[in-house]
Amino acid sequence: VQLQASGGGLVQAGGSLRLSCGASGLTFSRYDMAWFRQAPGKEREFVAVISWTGSTTLYADSVKGRFTISRDNAKNTVSLLMNSLTPEDTAVYYCAATAAGRGTTIGDRYAYWGQGTQVTVSS
Repeated sequence: VQLQASGGGLVQAGGSLRLSCGASGLTFSRYDMAWFRQAPGKEREFVAVISWTGSTTLYADSVKGRFTISRDNAKNTVSLLMNSLTPEDTAVYYCAATAAGRGTTIGDRYAYWGQGTQVTVSS
């Protein structure tokens, strides 16, 4: 199984980025998908999760209203559109997969992880 995250970069505060995660080696439509992030010196934290059908999403309070998670089961991809970015959003962002119906805010419940993509927001 491989999860390949991309789309990170350097952006000014108030700007936007779109992260993508391509999956291979698994039946993508049978997995709930999530994004987590880890800032330097901090623990990994939950960002957003989307159900295997795409019908249900959940966001961390810190990103609610600014970030949007979506998926395309035909293309085996999950995306995270990030708007109104602040320096506090600076982190390495990881996509993760867990079996359908098991989507959660708890990282340890995810079986597969991508390599991460760096997002840096300058003030």
